[in-house]
Amino acid sequence: MKLGIIGLASSGKKTLFEAFTGLSVQTSQKQEALLGTVKVPDARIDHLSQIYQPKKTIYAQVEYHLPAQVHGQKDTQKSESLWAGMRNCDALIHVVRNFKMYGMDAPTPETDFIKLNEDMILSDFMVVEKRIERINKERGRKGFSSIEVDLLNQCLELLEKNQPIRQNPDLVNAPELKGYAFLTAKPTLILLNNEDDDDGLPEGSDLFQKETILPIRGKLEQELSQMNEQEAAEFLEEFDISASAMSRIIAASYDLMGLISFFTVGEDEVRAWTIPKNTPADDAAGAIHTDFKKGFIRAEVLAYDDFIDANNNYAEARKKGTVRLEGKTYTVCDADIIHFRFNV
Repeated sequence: MKLGIIGLASSGKKTLFEAFTGLSVQTSQKQEALLGTVKVPDARIDHLSQIYQPKKTIYAQVEYHLPAQVHGQKDTQKSESLWAGMRNCDALIHVVRNFKMYGMDAPTPETDFIKLNEDMILSDFMVVEKRIERINKERGRKGFSSIEVDLLNQCLELLEKNQPIRQNPDLVNAPELKGYAFLTAKPTLILLNNEDDDDGLPEGSDLFQKETILPIRGKLEQELSQMNEQEAAEFLEEFDISASAMSRIIAASYDLMGLISFFTVGEDEVRAWTIPKNTPADDAAGAIHTDFKKGFIRAEVLAYDDFIDANNNYAEARKKGTVRLEGKTYTVCDADIIHFRFNV
């Protein structure tokens, strides 16, 4: 999963990138796009690893993409340079300033959100307009798709109303539009970057009620990322933070994108695999290797909670009848422990 970090200048994008990844961004690096990879914290994988003592423990991973600061270009060129990298991301993290800053006006989070959102809407609008114009020239020719034109016109109607495409799930999920990588169709998590002593949301904001929003305290999170485990635990307790921003953002991102994890276990490896919700067993097998899907026979499935109830013992779970054999149409659940049987 690749998450693009966006936001207006001085919203705290760099601070949060450092908090999420543990990396330190030097001034000389601001003019280059940065990518940080972190493992997805998962207490269930920690526990399974303690039980199996494998040679390798592999967590799911998340990539954070921080775009370069673009200088010396016209506004349109600058925007498109920024959005080009974001179109390759699976989802967006929109950082909105809600803290005071010396030499700057008081924060206006709703106005700031609207400003950048309109920039993305304009960028998508230009993509749709150009594509419709090009397709209309191909009317009557082989390969012309009236369905695609109809869908693009629906996108255009939404964008003309200043509404993001993600507000229409049918358009977001339309196979004919997958290749466009529309910015406003991407799942978007708004991070309200608050003062150190503020963990709330703005009152009376109808706009934010339509979006997925998470309040964070960026400077505190940056400090937290630089601490050892004991210091971090004390820090979380002192500031009444239930979990680090990284953990909460990853959890919110998984939920926003409809993702779950299943596990494979053994002496060689304990590993988490990320898949969309409602994935059938044969497609989950394909996430490991195409041969697993091609030669799928059946899946041996044990729910993580049933493993715990069986005293962390797979053999005991089998005796209790909680280890099940499932076919390719079985819908994989979050935290399923699966052993795939296949033959190619």
